[in-house]
Amino acid sequence: MASHNKDDNCIFCKIIAGDIPSFKLIETDNLFSFLDIGPLSKGHALVIPKYHAAKLHDVPDEHLGEILRTLKKIAVAQGVENYNILQNNGRIAHQEVDHVHFHLIPKPSASDKEGLVVGWPAQKADMAELKAYYEDLKTKL
Repeated sequence: MASHNKDDNCIFCKIIAGDIPSFKLIETDNLFSFLDIGPLSKGHALVIPKYHAAKLHDVPDEHLGEILRTLKKIAVAQGVENYNILQNNGRIAHQEVDHVHFHLIPKPSASDKEGLVVGWPAQKADMAELKAYYEDLKTKL
C-alpha cells in the first residue's frame, strides 16, 4: 500500500478514513471517489488522491496516475455524454477545500440550471509577449 500524507482536520481526509460517511464509488490504494452531497447536477462526483495536499503540484505523481482513468470509468458508468472535469488550485481559483480534488459534473441539458456554468473571458494575446513567455517557459520544461 502506498504511503499517504493526511491532515486530521481535512474533511476529505476524514471521508477517506470513514470518519464522515460518503456515497463511495471507487477506492484504490491511491484514490477515493464519491458522490458530491452538494451536486451541481445528478451524478456530480469527486475523485481525490488519498495523499493530502492542497494543490496539484504538491501531490506525488504516483498518487495521480489513476485519476483520469477513474473519472472516465465513472462517466462511462453514468452514461453521460456531456460533462465537465474541474480541478481548482487556490482560493482565487475557486478552490474551497484544501485537498486536491477533481469534479466530474454531468451536463444533462443546455440549461444553465443544471451542471457547471462557465464563462470564458478570453483576451486577445499580445503576440510578442506570448512569444517571450513561451520561450521562457520552454526552458523550464
